[in-house]
Amino acid sequence: MAIRVLLVDDQPLLRTGFRMILEAEQDIAVVGEAGDGLQALDQVRALQPDVVLMDIRMPRMDGVEATRQITGPGRDGPAKVLVLTTFDLDEYVVEALKAGASGFLLKDAPATELVQAIRVVAAGEAMLAPSITRRLLDKYADHLPSGEEPVPDTLGTLTEREVEVLKLVARGLSNAEIAADLFVSETTVKTHVGHVLTKLGLRDRVQAAVYAYESGLVRPGAQ
Repeated sequence: MAIRVLLVDDQPLLRTGFRMILEAEQDIAVVGEAGDGLQALDQVRALQPDVVLMDIRMPRMDGVEATRQITGPGRDGPAKVLVLTTFDLDEYVVEALKAGASGFLLKDAPATELVQAIRVVAAGEAMLAPSITRRLLDKYADHLPSGEEPVPDTLGTLTEREVEVLKLVARGLSNAEIAADLFVSETTVKTHVGHVLTKLGLRDRVQAAVYAYESGLVRPGAQ
């Protein structure tokens, strides 16, 4: 089964370029295009894509609001959103991740990286460089708690090890790095991450990282 992709960008030339790259892959099919967020919502309902390649800054409805409606409660399908941005420190990226995006990618990323990102997101994983996520959160730390606020009650549902894993996810460590840090297997780490997501009602490790910062569990800039 090919991965069904919807391209959303207000620049037709960019959409054409993305289409050429993706249609060269046997396991990816571009099923449609949209030039703004409102068109994207219509296309998601009509085409039921697996992955939406979403620009952030567009007319009529931006990518953040479109992402929120595509991935939020009562969504019409299982579409995952991969956000595209021109700048790796774009404040809108943080909002898109909080809205439910499964990751983000720079528009000038190599073609191989774009293809891999779509495959990873379609498989239900988060796609982004964890270090960039942390840089984003650190840069916009003034919008996040100081770390002095009471820790949410929901954290009480996690075991001590799960809290430890959540902190490492928020620091930008991959599963392999967390496994090495905790002297456990990657399979064990994946199990812990899965439990964290289930207990906190989060979609993926991207939202887990945002949650860790917003809850004050991890302080922006802390090692």
